[in-house]
Amino acid sequence: MLPSRYFADLTQPEIARQFQTSPLVIYPAGSVEQHGPHLPAGTDTIAANVISHAVAERLDGLVLPSVPLGVTPMHMPFEATITLTPDTYMRVAIETCASTAKHGAKTLLIMNWHEGNIPSLAIAAEALHREHGMTVVTVQACYVAAELFGHECNGLTHGGEIEALAVMATRPDLVHLDRIDYSSDHSQGSKMDKLRRTSRYQPVLTDIRSIAPTGWYGSPQHATAEKAERVLNTITETIATEVSAILEQLHAVQGGTAEVTRLRQVV
Repeated sequence: MLPSRYFADLTQPEIARQFQTSPLVIYPAGSVEQHGPHLPAGTDTIAANVISHAVAERLDGLVLPSVPLGVTPMHMPFEATITLTPDTYMRVAIETCASTAKHGAKTLLIMNWHEGNIPSLAIAAEALHREHGMTVVTVQACYVAAELFGHECNGLTHGGEIEALAVMATRPDLVHLDRIDYSSDHSQGSKMDKLRRTSRYQPVLTDIRSIAPTGWYGSPQHATAEKAERVLNTITETIATEVSAILEQLHAVQGGTAEVTRLRQVV
């Protein structure tokens, strides 16, 4: 039994033994950006880490250390935001995960909870697979949460209930529901979020004020500790189950050669 699922907490022999039995690592991806008067700047990073740890327990993996920062120029008009350039963020992700590949890690889950990271992580995932031989699955955990609980949490909103629950599941002391007093208009926020989340068109918005003039919108007042636990368990069970099925498919094709081998045997 490992004393921790966090890579940085373990000793060299513990990590070496773990890679021999289960060469799976999880890279949490979040950001530091304003989330209104009631949630911490590190909301996205906290969410990515708590889900990564819960999935690591279920899939026998290790959670890698990752920078708490992300690519979030969209939130720079508000204090509490720190952003990296896409290139810097991409390089850190690649070099972190590639280091573990040299030590025996073979399978990588990128657990993302920040939309601004998606383009950089897509490039990083390609490089880690093609240049470093890792089997890579990127999980957009915030979208998984939205699919599962958007109907009862008024969707995936910036600073809304889903994000409040994600923080409450591990750091309830950082959630200040008593400070909620000025959510931006929900209809405008939902309309703009829908515009930028379509699969066919991707407009570039100037900054978060295009969605929410106050910097956030949603209905986090309904978040409770009991609901946070239920939401976290459901999200992590769903991710663990679906990722296991995806990895089984990826490993079966062995880079696309399995079917060719079977065809040759038939011939």
